[in-house]
Amino acid sequence: MLRHAALAGAGLICLGALYLLVWPVPIEPVAWQAPSNPGYTGAFEQNTRLSGLQALSIGNHHGPEDIALDRTGRIYAATHGGHIVRLRADGSNPEIWANTGGRPLGIDFDARGRLVVADAYRGLLMVATDGKVTELANVADGVPIKYADDVDVAANGLIYFSDASTKYGARECGGTYAASLLDLMEHGGHGRLLVYDPADGRARTLLAGLNFANGVAVAHDQASVLVTETGSYRVLRYWLTGPRQGQSEPFVEALPGFPDNLSTGMAGRYWVALIAPRNDLLDNLADKPFVRKMIQRLPAFLRPKAVPYGHIIALDQQGQVLLDLQDPSGVYPKTTGAAETRDYLYVGSLVAPEMRRLPKNTIGL
Repeated sequence: MLRHAALAGAGLICLGALYLLVWPVPIEPVAWQAPSNPGYTGAFEQNTRLSGLQALSIGNHHGPEDIALDRTGRIYAATHGGHIVRLRADGSNPEIWANTGGRPLGIDFDARGRLVVADAYRGLLMVATDGKVTELANVADGVPIKYADDVDVAANGLIYFSDASTKYGARECGGTYAASLLDLMEHGGHGRLLVYDPADGRARTLLAGLNFANGVAVAHDQASVLVTETGSYRVLRYWLTGPRQGQSEPFVEALPGFPDNLSTGMAGRYWVALIAPRNDLLDNLADKPFVRKMIQRLPAFLRPKAVPYGHIIALDQQGQVLLDLQDPSGVYPKTTGAAETRDYLYVGSLVAPEMRRLPKNTIGL
């Protein structure tokens, strides 16, 4: 009897080992070298300056990924269920203004007051002032846009936006978060920075090979555009004019978390939201693609998980940290972006059931 039990146990162990070694998974991890993690030291020394966030209701919705304000000060949030929710300028009276029929992520207004939307399921969209939704682009250079992520409209009307992953589409992978985890675990360089020209109605690729292309912000001087490379913990600058036109370079590197959306702020600032701290296990396995593939075979509850931690940083025009705002408690989880006005910093979240804002006078702005 004991012998039979031992044999059965050994058999189960062998089956488990075989499963971890050969069971097919969708990713083909690529070896890379993770940059050193500064942790919460130096410019990122741990603090609680983000803990004073005030909650603003968005009704029965959740996941206000990105926030934008129109010319009258009304507040708009892109939510998980496909709705664009609008609040009055004082943050009251949330109402459904439009529905994209997909998953809107990054949003920005153009000069004519129309809302441009990076929709993870549908591509690049435009919402007219009456709430009517029009599709602008779902293909760039013959390649489907599978995960439109963030967007910013330049002064000349050109629309810059990101396609986070051409391999792991948000819709086909069961949602934005599931797709992002696959792309980050593989680190295969499937992201792109794109530009859409309203004059000819076409989108084209400016920069490819990015590891989860995410936030996008046109520089204050319009000479370059910034794009977040979430999987590499950095922000890149792509030059639009000048002697380095068409080239890219790091703007800020070795961040202590996964950077998400980008936005232009006031007084030359750029805001970057860090959705979660870096994971030491993933960093240590960066150059071990076979082990990462084994981890992908584990049940989801056993894989590395994002730790709730609120974190927003402000950068100057050279990529230096001007301001670091943290909430280690993670009470407002998975911070995704910030929109700055004269009085407030509005903060978005991937999963929260409300929008939040921080009075700028509480942080010395």
